[in-house]
Amino acid sequence: MDIIDEINSMPDPSADDVRNDIAPGVAGAGCRCRRCDEHEAPRGNLQSYNWLDDIPDADPDWDIIEVQFKNTRKGFYHNSARLPLDPGDMVAVEASPGHDIGMVTLMGPLVKIHMRKANIKPDSPDIRKVFRKARPADIDKYEEAKARENDTMIQSRKIAEQLNLNMKIGDVEYQGDGNKAIFYYIADERVDFRQLIKVLADTFKVRIEMKQIGARQEAGRIGGIGSCGRPLCCASWMTNFISVGTAAARYQDISLNPQKLAGQCAKLKCCLNFEVDTYVESARQLPPRDVRLETADATYFHFKTDIFKKEITYSTDKNMAANLVTLDAQRVFEIIEMNRNGEKPLTLHREGEEKPAKKSEFVELVGQDNINRFDKKKKKKKKSGNQPKPEKADKSDRPDKPEKSDKPDKQRPRPQRRKKNGESKPGHTDKKPEKEQ
Repeated sequence: MDIIDEINSMPDPSADDVRNDIAPGVAGAGCRCRRCDEHEAPRGNLQSYNWLDDIPDADPDWDIIEVQFKNTRKGFYHNSARLPLDPGDMVAVEASPGHDIGMVTLMGPLVKIHMRKANIKPDSPDIRKVFRKARPADIDKYEEAKARENDTMIQSRKIAEQLNLNMKIGDVEYQGDGNKAIFYYIADERVDFRQLIKVLADTFKVRIEMKQIGARQEAGRIGGIGSCGRPLCCASWMTNFISVGTAAARYQDISLNPQKLAGQCAKLKCCLNFEVDTYVESARQLPPRDVRLETADATYFHFKTDIFKKEITYSTDKNMAANLVTLDAQRVFEIIEMNRNGEKPLTLHREGEEKPAKKSEFVELVGQDNINRFDKKKKKKKKSGNQPKPEKADKSDRPDKPEKSDKPDKQRPRPQRRKKNGESKPGHTDKKPEKEQ
């Protein structure tokens, strides 16, 4: 066997093996195995891609890195010790109190762009320090704290219900050292949870921090799949939430159906704002919708607009589709200018350019195939006695009986029955009937 194949066939070391074999002098250097479970961080949803990774860093003094925690929580920290870190490393960072465990997601000049986007200055006192790479003992303590989060959330909901608080606790996140827990809640009104904090602190023996979030932030922390089949934007990349109104749907000519426009947070989908600026800019190049077109024989009202084709359809009735005429935007501007000058064209179309009626591309398929062709044949049910019997046919409808022949009918003698004592009864005989000669 080749030495390379032998190395590849060897199993990866576990965290216990690394903890037992590690030298005392490098006990604080972090886990050495690159493929063990401790380096996987499924808690983070917001992914970061460093597309400047292959470019040398122009600012060697820049020491701020981005660290990902549970779900959508991220933070920026100073790597003042100049630890050799790579994206994906688990690190222990400064917290209040104690320390927290997170995963390095971004390093280098792109961190400046993310900080500018989050409106955080490099000299902000909120940026704390990185202590070290996470040790195996730190990882074990971190996993123990993480395993208690679901039970803590369920129990805290019961406590809030007992205190008659109008709030919903949507998520619980323990700090990496297990000394602090963050409770994320939703409330429509202001809630006095001072008594709740006392009860939670006595129950779980940790420091309590309450954070109020909105419905969109809750959907981002929980995650899910949208109606488009992709992960939710709020759970994968979106961090800043902008209010979405029904005007965004009107600009894009989307049907105002609440069931289709609402996302998993029961609010209007954030993606309604993605293309609304393009629609607004395109609508400015089209004529206004409240302008009427006057012709010599009728008045036309706006019916619908096709922004992609830049075509407008007009109707002679203001409230319904009647005598629909489709024009391009340039022709509509010409008619509007003519009406302002007091002129009325004979027709909406240019002379000799009247478009023929388009044939519908719809093909009627109903009736080509029998919809019952896949159904099994049903067994005939026996008629019950309660059902009415069919009427008998009249005698006149019956076929005539064949005429009788002149020959005498052969009569068969009735057999006689025997008595118990052997005597025969009338109508029964042992003799066979004689043949007629």
